[in-house]
Amino acid sequence: MQETEAVALARHELEVCNACRYCEGFCAVFPAVELRREFSAGDISYLANLCHNCRGCYYACQYAPPHEWGINVPRTLGLVRAESYAEYAWPPALARAFQRNGVLVSLVTAGSLAFVLILVTALVTPTSLHGLWGMESGSFYRIIPLWLMQVIGLVTFLFSAFAMGMGARAFWHDTAPHPPITSQALGRAAWDVLTLRNLGGGGHGCNDNSERFSMTRRWLHQAMFFGFLLCFASTCSGFVLHTFLGIEAPYDFLSVPVLLGTLGGIGLAVGAGGLFAMKLIDDPGPAARSLLGPDVALLLLLAMASLTGLALLGLRQTVAMGLTLAIHLGFILALFLVLPYSKMVHGIYRTAALLKAALESAHQA
Repeated sequence: MQETEAVALARHELEVCNACRYCEGFCAVFPAVELRREFSAGDISYLANLCHNCRGCYYACQYAPPHEWGINVPRTLGLVRAESYAEYAWPPALARAFQRNGVLVSLVTAGSLAFVLILVTALVTPTSLHGLWGMESGSFYRIIPLWLMQVIGLVTFLFSAFAMGMGARAFWHDTAPHPPITSQALGRAAWDVLTLRNLGGGGHGCNDNSERFSMTRRWLHQAMFFGFLLCFASTCSGFVLHTFLGIEAPYDFLSVPVLLGTLGGIGLAVGAGGLFAMKLIDDPGPAARSLLGPDVALLLLLAMASLTGLALLGLRQTVAMGLTLAIHLGFILALFLVLPYSKMVHGIYRTAALLKAALESAHQA
């Protein structure tokens, strides 16, 4: 991690926190902070990504604004996190994508929608595009050929997965040294990821927009997280049915792919929509407002990807099926393209940070 103004400010504020420790019980990150007397740039990057922005420390801190010291750890670590996303981006030439990320997400989404719609109109006759296919086997592939869906989907997804993997590798190397990896630490890190324990702060919940504690943000993150996983599981189950059992989409409502996709789409829409609504009422004090645009752009993209999928489920037996399918695939393509260059990467770095925290905790025990 490069030495930047945000890194230097974070180092100063964490040194104050380490000396004061007044808000120790409000912060899930504090056990990792108090293990250090000095903070390298790699340490700052690790602690910033370990922080889940519960904001408990801000409201408990006696030196927070309007105190003249102006200690604002959530805002400062938020800025460091954003810088770390660009720092570890692969390939490095695309690191600048994080600087105007809200614009990037908007442009990629518009471009992906235009690309898929132009592709569909070039490949399909108006009669087929607006045809009433009902539940005819393989009807989706009359709009966009299966081989084309697979090529575009696999290429973009595999590239995004590889790019995020390279970023995680750079983050892990930058935050070294690490204690030896154990099965116990892996299990604890996996549990912390699945339960989003750190979104509970010190155990009371987050301070969403005031000193009042709440678990709302944690529940919305869980809805979005598990919704995303269920949608991915739906795609995988559809692949198994098509490839190994020869059963082509569209599938019945009570089939495994549709049930998983429906539950996942609802969870993703509720989580993304709820978190977007919370952005509108958040206390601006502990927030890095320069990061609002990228956050909102990604939440809206996730919401539209899920909502168009649910719309496709409802309209697949109507003449609107073809156009709805094209629009949905446009949003999915945009999501795959921006995954490594949006806030979605925070899940990768946060998982690695939780593993490092579990290793350090086991090593100290």
